[in-house]
Formats: sequence, C-alpha cells, structure tokens
Amino acid sequence: MMKTNAARILDGLKIEYELREYKVDENDLSAQNVADKVGMPYAQVFKTLVAKGDKTGVLMACIPGDAELDLKALAAASGNKKVEMVALKEVQPLTGYVRGGVSPLGPKKRYPVFLDRSAANWPVIAVSAGVRGCQIIVAPEKLAQAVNACVCPVARRSQD
Repeated sequence: MMKTNAARILDGLKIEYELREYKVDENDLSAQNVADKVGMPYAQVFKTLVAKGDKTGVLMACIPGDAELDLKALAAASGNKKVEMVALKEVQPLTGYVRGGVSPLGPKKRYPVFLDRSAANWPVIAVSAGVRGCQIIVAPEKLAQAVNACVCPVARRSQD
C-alpha cells in the first residue's frame, strides 16, 4: 500500500482512514469509474476541483462525483463576486497534483477548501490520496477538520 503525503498528513493528525488502491485507466479518469473500482456509490466519491476567485485567489472544492460545481454558490461561500475553474495546465503548478489525483490534503500551498455539505450524508467519503490509483476513505467531519474546510452547499446535480 502506498503512503502518500495526504495519508501522512492524516497520520500526523491521528485521523483514522483507509487507503484503497485501484487500477488506473488513463482514458477514463471520471469519478464514476473510480467509484466503480473502489466499490462505493458514485455520490460518496468526492472529486477535488481547483478554482480561482476574483478576490481570494485559488481555492479547492470537494464535491460528489455525481454532481457539478456550482460556481455561484462557491463564490458566495468564499467571499468572491466571481469564481472560475483554473485551466487544466495550471492545476499541477498550483497544487503539485495531476488531474485525477488532486487531493484537498497536502497541496503545494494551503488553499481554502470548500466541502459540499452532502458529505455529511455519509459515514465516510472517498477523496484522492494525491495520486491516481489511490483513494483515502475518511469520515467527512475528520477530512473537514484536517483541511479546515468550510462545509457548505457548493455542488449541484444536473436535475437541480
């Protein structure tokens, strides 16, 4: 089992978690594919997206795999007028992580994290361990504590 920086951070905070590895499909980095491979419901596997606010700069949002980021809600929660996704080519230089392996734990620089409130519906959620092919299964309140996340509504489902 690989120990990532994200896992080491949780170890340091004495937070219980489980690492779940899976075979990476470079052609399908979707949350649905990851959820299938780690044997969890799609809505329980959270993806970490990187955005930029017009006032606060870079921030991260953790939302369920079956939802999309509500930019207006994220702007309101983060004290920005406008928030937009960062370009894919900026993700690695900003976070140190590659697409499909972005974790709210242990980016190069600490950014504000916004965890969608739906995480509270689950006893545990999955987030990337910081590399493709490995998920951290952790209690949502423990993740929020570890990254000092604001737990608020930042996701919407397409039928919303």
